[in-house]
Amino acid sequence: MSLFTILLQADTALKAGADAASAPVEKISLFHLLSEGGVLMIPLLLCSLLLVYVFVERLLAIRKASKTDPQFMLRIREQITSGNMQAAKALCKNTDSPIAHVVEKGISRIGKPIDHIEKSMESTGKLEVYQMEKNLSILSTLAGIAPMFGFLGTIAGMIILFFNVQHQGFSLETIAGGIYTKMVTSAVGLIIGLLAYVAYNYLNAQINKNVNKIEAASVEFLDILQEPTR
Repeated sequence: MSLFTILLQADTALKAGADAASAPVEKISLFHLLSEGGVLMIPLLLCSLLLVYVFVERLLAIRKASKTDPQFMLRIREQITSGNMQAAKALCKNTDSPIAHVVEKGISRIGKPIDHIEKSMESTGKLEVYQMEKNLSILSTLAGIAPMFGFLGTIAGMIILFFNVQHQGFSLETIAGGIYTKMVTSAVGLIIGLLAYVAYNYLNAQINKNVNKIEAASVEFLDILQEPTR
């Protein structure tokens, strides 16, 4: 082989490489990719909408429940130590928070044994926590079923793909294109499940903070009741 032939082949290869590099890269839009997921993208869409609704609704409710006047227990102490129980009850009624509801229950039981007051407040506290946890189980359910919907969509797509291969013949292009579109449902399901899991744990952490505040207020209230006997 002559030197001229080698140089000619090298020049041809360089030109081919340059043409390939300058060729436009095919892009795919997110909307087109999601639309390729098939009919099971519909329940995944519903799961995502439900996730957003429950998270926002619970977050607002929990934040509202956590808003309490920092001076609330100090004012309750002043009213109780002065013997003005009606003013203490009115203060609780005018304060819309779980702590106020629990303390109000304790005030209504004043005169009874301390253990009876404590149990009444504990029962009211459990009801307040239940109100904060309402619909929270939906997020844990979404964290489990969204990936299942995604895997189901991928499996159904793969079954259809191999059925077509069996009857229409093998084509590498068809196989590659079919596989990547059928994996869309799995990816979307995993993303929704992950977001639901994070949202569930975040809201639980916020609820636990409120539970600690309620318990601290209950202990402080019981201490206030026992102060005169010390």
